[in-house]
Amino acid sequence: MSEPKPIVPRPLMRWAPLLVVGVLGLLLAAGVWMSRNPNREALPSPLIGKTAPAFELPVLHEAGRLFGTRDLQGAPYLLNVWGSWCPACRDEHPVLTRFAETKRVRVVGFNWNDEHADALRWLEEFGNPYWIVVTDRDSKAVIDWGIYGAPETFLVDGKGVVRWKFVGPLTDKVIADELLPKLAEIERGR
Repeated sequence: MSEPKPIVPRPLMRWAPLLVVGVLGLLLAAGVWMSRNPNREALPSPLIGKTAPAFELPVLHEAGRLFGTRDLQGAPYLLNVWGSWCPACRDEHPVLTRFAETKRVRVVGFNWNDEHADALRWLEEFGNPYWIVVTDRDSKAVIDWGIYGAPETFLVDGKGVVRWKFVGPLTDKVIADELLPKLAEIERGR
């Protein structure tokens, strides 16, 4: 004799997929709101005050060329993590471009988990503010840097020490209130 099947009310079965989609939609909306909320607290990074993780990655615009932390020694740089798949990166891009045009510090693009052609097309469409762009398509270097999303931005001094990190899209206010004071400290030798 077979066991009786549990009886699930039909109205509940009919609404279950809609309920799941609704909950996922609320979670997504909350994540977007949190990423754009200017009052959120900065996420701490265990890298602040420590030597930046070493990397050697392919250069987006030069097939076969590798570039890494050894090539960046001696002068500060801003490492900006981005991807063509990242909507917030599109919001950040004009701000980052204006900052890069000041040539106050080298801005290094860290293209993450992207198809080569998509990354090139994105930069062609929106402009290339970067001094150089490295690619981490296989997500190997992001683990060492503690990157879990894009955009993320790191300020590294000339000695290779991470001095500042920002998670989310850079804004003019973040640059003025947070990045520029940290950069000034580096320039004064602090």
